[in-house]
Amino acid sequence: MPAPDPITSPQNPRIKNLLKLQQKSSERRAQGLTIVEGHRELTIAHGAGVRITALFVCPELAGETQLRELRGLLGSGTTEWFEVSKAVFEKVAYREGSDGVLALVQPPRRTLESLPLPAAPLLLVLESVEKPGNLGAILRTADAAQATAVIVCDPRTDLYNPNAIRSSIGCSFTVPTVATTRAELLAWCQQHNIQTYAAALTDHAVPYTTCDFRGPTALVMGTEADGLTPELMQACDHTIIIPMRGAIDSLNVSTATAILTFEAVRQRQ
Repeated sequence: MPAPDPITSPQNPRIKNLLKLQQKSSERRAQGLTIVEGHRELTIAHGAGVRITALFVCPELAGETQLRELRGLLGSGTTEWFEVSKAVFEKVAYREGSDGVLALVQPPRRTLESLPLPAAPLLLVLESVEKPGNLGAILRTADAAQATAVIVCDPRTDLYNPNAIRSSIGCSFTVPTVATTRAELLAWCQQHNIQTYAAALTDHAVPYTTCDFRGPTALVMGTEADGLTPELMQACDHTIIIPMRGAIDSLNVSTATAILTFEAVRQRQ
């Protein structure tokens, strides 16, 4: 149940810690925690088996119906409850139009070796992703397509950055996600006979619609600014493109990933 005395000061140690966790990936790693804001995102995280250690609610924003649903969801488990004044909640909320619900959760930590692989896995590989919004959008695609996993090589952003979780609408927790290095990824794919398809604008790239994605497949995507590194591009088994008919020569990486992913899904049906 909520604590009897609402938190009304931004100097409260718990509030100061929320801000540190929100702003610093080093704090999130050190504490093994991240922040989830929003009733829907929290419900998805809970359904995925994520441990919710503390819940901060603003009754004025959340409303009694939503609070009642949260009590039913979390029951009398180990989650700590804290009521927060509207002024304090607005200080820690990181999105507009917040619904007054914010939680501390323990994100899962996975490795390539721990990933359960079906006979023909469909993997989305992102190299050096740095924008949490792009990562979140790709996680939504992976969830919708029921991809096996999202693998991030040499990430420049925390996989459980609160903004990535927000952009994914909680799919950060429904899709197995692993951070690794380029060398480890390539060795692992070779070990499991996974064909790697580098999405890159090169002279020898072939249209993605000519490829067979029905077997063990890894779709390998680069950053919007620089694309794939030459090392990873050259190490992949195939190079593919999405043919462009207009003035531009590329798409947003999350859009391109969605196109390739659902072509693989179409073929597998």
